[in-house]
Amino acid sequence: MTSTPEPRIGDATLRKAADENFPVAPFFLPRAWRDDLMAVYGFARLVDDIGDGDLAPGGADARRLGLEPEQSDDRLAMLDAFETDLHRVFATTGEEPHHPLLRNLRPTVRRRALTPEPFLGLIEANRQDQKIRRYGTYADLAAYCELSANPVGRLVLALTGTASPERIRRSDAVCTALQIVEHLQDVAEDLERDRIYLPAEDMERFRVTESDLAAPSAGASVRALIAYEAERARELLDEGPPLVGSVNGRLKLLLAGFVGGGRSALTAISAAGFDVLPGPPKPTKPSLLREVGIVLRRARGER
Repeated sequence: MTSTPEPRIGDATLRKAADENFPVAPFFLPRAWRDDLMAVYGFARLVDDIGDGDLAPGGADARRLGLEPEQSDDRLAMLDAFETDLHRVFATTGEEPHHPLLRNLRPTVRRRALTPEPFLGLIEANRQDQKIRRYGTYADLAAYCELSANPVGRLVLALTGTASPERIRRSDAVCTALQIVEHLQDVAEDLERDRIYLPAEDMERFRVTESDLAAPSAGASVRALIAYEAERARELLDEGPPLVGSVNGRLKLLLAGFVGGGRSALTAISAAGFDVLPGPPKPTKPSLLREVGIVLRRARGER
């Protein structure tokens, strides 16, 4: 009897890719690049879903990782099992990965000679989310972004064979910015999960309390705090045009899309008067295209 093969990446994962601030694997890239990017995105999306408790009901992911279905709510146990399965991706002997998304990742890892460290960083970031729900300083938050965001940019450079120390430095700045932007968009949603990614030292400086963040809309102090953090992210995104200018071809467009996506999300936050509490301000497609154009012009040294 034959069994129906599982999809390489589930429909739910693909739908979430469409909701990102920037295109994950746009059509203009070579098919091999798109497949590799989606394999990496599938990993990153699943580990985030484990950490956020957003897995599909029924316990299928737990079973695939060798756990009982009811353990799907035990996020730390799920992350541990997921890390164990990740090591099977990199092993040269022994059994193949159990989870289909990790089986799908294995050819990419081998074809691109990827190392485990960026993937382990993403898992560790989600472990940290289970243990740390507030960040005292901006430096603490940046250290979290080193685990939660920067590995993604490093993987993109590795997948495309363009990694260098300077590009990695600029990529880290861009990825940290994108993570901060996402945190600003999701202040209300994160608070519902009992998480605050606004540094406590900044909240104190702007006289913002946790109860202020739970309001239906933002008061003046919250808006000022969000504007301050948005400007920090914008300064980090200024590393984007030089990064884009250092590569060629379709990779230039992909990286410009990442940077432009962050810039257009900041534009949406600004257009909302920095009131992010009613819901995430989302960039429009015209805004995204306009910001990508700006990034490309700056990458060429134009104003």
